[in-house]
Amino acid sequence: MADLVADAQIHGYSIKREEEAVRRRGEGTGRKGGFLWNLSILLLLALFLLAGPSFAQTKKAKALYDQANKLFGERKAREAIPYMEQATKEDPSFLDAHLKLGQLYEFTKQYEPSLTAYRQVIQLQPDSPSSGVAYQALSATLLRLGRYADALPYLEKFQAKFAPQSMQAKRIGRQIETARFGLDALAHPRTVDPRPVSPVLQTTPSQYFPVLTADEQTLVFTALKPEGDEDLMVATFNGETWTPPTSISSDINTPENEGTATLSADGRTLVFTACQGRKGYGSCDLYVSRKTGSDWSPPENLGPTINTGSYESQPSLSADGRRLYFVSDRPGGKGRRDIWRSDLGTDGQWREPVNVGEPINTPFNEASPFIHANGQSLFFASDGHVGMGGYDLFVSDSLTTTNVATSSTVTQGSALARQAITKWSVPTNLGYPINTSEDQASLFVSASGKRAYYSFEEQKDGVSQKSRLYTFDLPESLRERVKPVSYLKGIIADAKSKKPLAAMVELIDLNTNQIVSRVQADVQTGQYTAVLPTGGEYALYVSVPGYLFKSLSFDFTQKSQGEGVNLSVPLEPVAGGKTASETLNNLFFEYGRYDLADKSRTELDRLAAFLKANPAVSIEVSGHTDDTGDAAANLTLSQKRAQSVVTYLTSTGGIAPARIKAIGYGKTRPLAPNTTDENRRLNRRIEWRVL
Repeated sequence: MADLVADAQIHGYSIKREEEAVRRRGEGTGRKGGFLWNLSILLLLALFLLAGPSFAQTKKAKALYDQANKLFGERKAREAIPYMEQATKEDPSFLDAHLKLGQLYEFTKQYEPSLTAYRQVIQLQPDSPSSGVAYQALSATLLRLGRYADALPYLEKFQAKFAPQSMQAKRIGRQIETARFGLDALAHPRTVDPRPVSPVLQTTPSQYFPVLTADEQTLVFTALKPEGDEDLMVATFNGETWTPPTSISSDINTPENEGTATLSADGRTLVFTACQGRKGYGSCDLYVSRKTGSDWSPPENLGPTINTGSYESQPSLSADGRRLYFVSDRPGGKGRRDIWRSDLGTDGQWREPVNVGEPINTPFNEASPFIHANGQSLFFASDGHVGMGGYDLFVSDSLTTTNVATSSTVTQGSALARQAITKWSVPTNLGYPINTSEDQASLFVSASGKRAYYSFEEQKDGVSQKSRLYTFDLPESLRERVKPVSYLKGIIADAKSKKPLAAMVELIDLNTNQIVSRVQADVQTGQYTAVLPTGGEYALYVSVPGYLFKSLSFDFTQKSQGEGVNLSVPLEPVAGGKTASETLNNLFFEYGRYDLADKSRTELDRLAAFLKANPAVSIEVSGHTDDTGDAAANLTLSQKRAQSVVTYLTSTGGIAPARIKAIGYGKTRPLAPNTTDENRRLNRRIEWRVL
């Protein structure tokens, strides 16, 4: 499991595009390999140029050395190696030849010979400037290979050559931290058993950056095609197997590169990255497409608030699609590339992004943020936090609100839903073998917190061959960190005509009266998916103008495991003749009392808002009990509870008393036989209906 997720877009360049950089300019969206190849070229050229004059005892050794350098400058690294090898044989004390031979071996991923060459430099002249380069290269290579115990002695000797507070000593100190962390991580591995998602998905040379809907039924990923084009592909799970992947849409995929996508929980909002071929603002921009029925809309650039002349990529949407995390190197960041966040306003426009700040962002690079469906756990990659080398995966938790909705009122006169997630826990390294000495760049964790998805890079002789989509069960130690969520999905339709309705579905925290999420059902199909966090009490409201709203109650205070619920919701039209009653499921009374609990305000504010939106409507509020206790007492209690609702609506909600009447029915109109505790709970209720 050498590299779980090394493909995801860290640097924003694709392999193919970088290999073709001599022919045309452009940036891809998915993989890092080509960029690192060119970066290695530049670094080695710099080292070659900065090494100073070379000293050889024989002209033949010098000529061989010069010929090797010439070939490398022509991007012929492998052809250069025999000449440099021969130069060291002609003159075994030729220090620069040994050093550059090690660099050539390293560049061509022949790591064992490169280590031997670097050690030879140190042995020949341990105190020369060239030995410093050898110490640096030797220890860095050992770290890259995960040989932390071998790297530590060289790092400690190298650090001793510099003043304790110097930049060089601090840089080496970071490497020493990496070696020590790596040793400890290897000694305490997490239980991880990776397996391919499905061979059915392997229709292109490489697949990477997987994202899924909350129900894990729809998978979108980036595919690298044989011609070098990156496209977004989609596959669905039919209950047993995955369907063969297909292009997500001809309106989204083009002959240029599209990739690193993110989906809302219902799979109907897609944000992705494109770096060329579209009219944009910078090197890479973010685009959005929305799904109606089975069709995706033509992508739209997210605009100059999100996209700038800098680099924007690697998006991650909150479950309801109203909060966006992404990576940018725009001015005002903490480091090179930082994670930023923006909220979608009630006007449908993205707000000015804010830097998520410390302790997540560092002076180095952060990449590939993924906000879990709980809106609270942020997974990301970083080469700035202490890890096992290169990019490691981390998780940080929100320490303030878990809200992911836009700033808007729950109902008229109620509190605003707070937006800012300003504080985060100190990031936790996900540990070995999720992280290794190789780069790990992205991870997707299911809504239930049980499974993780990533791309695994198959290698041969240290060279990446292809990427495949893998999954593993999240270790128990990490699963405890991820607050699971349930999801509710189904179809919303007119109760009489069965016509699908584009209803608004809102989840509200009953303890704070704040919106947790807001999604809209598909206008063509009526389908919806809403995420339900565990660990709280929530009211879920389904509403559309011209219909009675439906209220549902979910008590997850004792729930620790996320699971899905299928629930189709019929809505009764207001003007539909005899209107069926609706139960107010989020009213709360103490046993045997009629005083409304404070958390009932959410429900009552909803009913007041409905009445204000429908000024010609009058309603009856009815109270009901089970058969426990004295029938006369139950009748009185039911009347008083109904009257408590009416009193709130008139005194606090501002509804004219003539529009509402209260009536108590006691135990006379049960919904179910009073034979079980659950049936009795159903019978204890407050209903309302249009008169």
